[in-house]
Amino acid sequence: MVEVKLKSDKTPVKESIEELEQLVTSAGAKVAGVLTQQKDATDIKFCIGKGKVEELKELCRTTEANIVIFNNELHPSQTRNLEEALGIKVLNRTELILDIFAQNAFSREGKLQVELAQNEYLLTHLTGHGIELSRLGGGIGTRGPGETQLELDRRIINTRITKLKKELEKVKISRETARQKRKSSNMVLISLVGYTNTGKSTLLNSLTAASVLTKDKLFATLDPVTRRLYLPSGKTVLLTDTVGFIRKLPHTLISAFRATLEETIQANLLLHVVDASSPYMEDQISAVYNVLEELGIVSKPIITVFNKTDKVTDKNYIEEMKQKYYPSAAISALNKEGLKDLISLLDEQFLSS
Repeated sequence: MVEVKLKSDKTPVKESIEELEQLVTSAGAKVAGVLTQQKDATDIKFCIGKGKVEELKELCRTTEANIVIFNNELHPSQTRNLEEALGIKVLNRTELILDIFAQNAFSREGKLQVELAQNEYLLTHLTGHGIELSRLGGGIGTRGPGETQLELDRRIINTRITKLKKELEKVKISRETARQKRKSSNMVLISLVGYTNTGKSTLLNSLTAASVLTKDKLFATLDPVTRRLYLPSGKTVLLTDTVGFIRKLPHTLISAFRATLEETIQANLLLHVVDASSPYMEDQISAVYNVLEELGIVSKPIITVFNKTDKVTDKNYIEEMKQKYYPSAAISALNKEGLKDLISLLDEQFLSS
């Protein structure tokens, strides 16, 4: 793994590296070694400096690594230059996330969205010489829905993108029909949002007896799942779980998953699920708010749910965070602790009318 840390980036190197390691693990790979470099700007030819290229080459040799993953966005020429210098495959952060999405897309809609994201990303990385299109092979960065499109030229890729968007537009229309039915019945929609792997799916399961897949992996849930939640006041609401957010979430993914995120955009209320045990909790909160702002929904009513409090020893800190992000609740979705207080908060704050 390689991290080029720009001096303008205030994110701690340790935090960035730990998150990249989680991404690598979620993709099914193992971390053989880590190389970091701090620079004012990335190198035009290699992203890292020439000396670091040699250091990286030696690290790959001694650890017998067969792939190098950068936590930075690489220009196609940088990828090509690095692969020629190192003699092994090189991927960047976006390609890694796309691979994880490809592994976790099970529904037709999910597969369409991943394929759209892959094709849109590929289109922006064509150089006119077809070199990047020849990087087919097995493993991370090459599998999943849409992988057969990697050998197609720009015209065919554009045609495919157009077709995918039309298919997803049909999904959007279908969702809009269902949404109008909800509105006519005055059904309230609550959307679970949050950083990836904060426990949104576990919370949905605990509140509604759903059976959504839960894994200690990033982006384990891609397809939206909606279940009914019955409140003490007698009101019935719909609770929707969808894809988690992450720092530096590629714009191609936000665009491709617009149909899925439409459920969040149309929600009456957002439940922002936070991993209270994470040492980077407030950074993750900021990253989520950045995505919500990009979606134009940061002004919606939000209840902050501090999850995984069973792993937190400093309870005073949780109380401080609850006051800072009021209205809020502290829970352990896994142990089903604090859920009654959360449900009462839903009823009391927003849904009792």
